Amino acid sequence: MPTVTSDPRTLRMRTVDGFVALGIPSPPPQLPLPFPEGRLPRLRPRGHVEARAAILNIVQARVFDMPEELAMRWLLDAHVLDHLAPDEWGFIACGRGDRGRYADQLEALYTVAWLLGLVDHLDPGVPCSEELPELLPDLRRPESFGSWRDRQLTPTRDPGVVAEMLDFYYCLDWVCDQSRRAGQPLPRGVDDSLVWHRRWALEWAVVFDNERPVHWDEVRL
Repeated sequence: MPTVTSDPRTLRMRTVDGFVALGIPSPPPQLPLPFPEGRLPRLRPRGHVEARAAILNIVQARVFDMPEELAMRWLLDAHVLDHLAPDEWGFIACGRGDRGRYADQLEALYTVAWLLGLVDHLDPGVPCSEELPELLPDLRRPESFGSWRDRQLTPTRDPGVVAEMLDFYYCLDWVCDQSRRAGQPLPRGVDDSLVWHRRWALEWAVVFDNERPVHWDEVRL
């Protein structure tokens, strides 16, 4: 059977199959793929994905009142400050912003963990696993960024697999948006915030040759 790297149409066929299995109406045939026609996706360097996981982990720790000076010192020692978005800096260093908004990014962190091969599924009907903190840097010790990277040596997801997952969540987000616009209930078992945040992380992870990868806060959904 063709793969996404040889025939992108196969990607949408698999998305439709996934929707049928979940009992969700299929997206319309005219809905485009989430990346330009003829442009095959690749993944960001693993180091960038690991840095994003570390930052989102600190964001979650700040949601639960990790002292800002400890959070900033950990990020400084990890040498990931260049990967921080301005709003993340404001929240981590000064507590600026809506705490609930950052708490909701837990599903984005879970998706980044999936990209790194730390969790085994992104089932839209199953929220973030309670075991996720054990797979990330232990901030209570605190475990250094380097020690965590040495502890977690799982292979990064294949770009074709990530492309399929991106199309699935892109289409699922479209279905959620259409339901809201029509004043209709979301598909049973689907959480639109979970879908949106997982799509955000997948959109960020996929890049193309000869194109500047967007920063975390530049992703447009």
